Amino acid sequence: MRKAMILMLFALALLPCAAGAMSIGVGAFGGMSIPVLQDDNGPGTVLGLRVPVALIPLVTVEPYYTKTSGGDADQEVAGGTTPRSGVDLDGFGANVLLTFGTGLKLYPFAGIGSSTLQREDMEDVTNTTYTFGLGLGFSPMPKLSIHVRGELAAMGDGETTREWANATVGVSYNIFSSPIP
Repeated sequence: MRKAMILMLFALALLPCAAGAMSIGVGAFGGMSIPVLQDDNGPGTVLGLRVPVALIPLVTVEPYYTKTSGGDADQEVAGGTTPRSGVDLDGFGANVLLTFGTGLKLYPFAGIGSSTLQREDMEDVTNTTYTFGLGLGFSPMPKLSIHVRGELAAMGDGETTREWANATVGVSYNIFSSPIP
């Protein structure tokens, strides 16, 4: 059911291609991922790809793929410490951005996706991921944009909810534009 919903979001994001979307781009991003209240997981890196599809000047739907590599941590267990390897996350989904401004753009965003947690000493867990945050973007030249974002990503792992605070920098290139009909 959840995977069907995610696939439906991707299909809706691509629908404007046939309906005369304002723009479609491709982009990549990278940055820091800091686990929130997870004593068995350390800070790590986040990398990914985005496909921004501007539906109207104010609304952009953005399918994405993300890969987070968690850092190692020492977890306190029964009066001692146990070293743990970081929790890795692979995910995909779609964000909706509400873009304000022309030269310098400010955009709050929220999204939903599906992610898989992986670590050597635990079974892989796949579940729904929710994201929200705030971004700032500008274009140093036509069709090229630079983005700086802060976001919170949350996912249930079967026992509890895991959250990450992500700070990313990315670049996107507008590959297709059409006037709004």
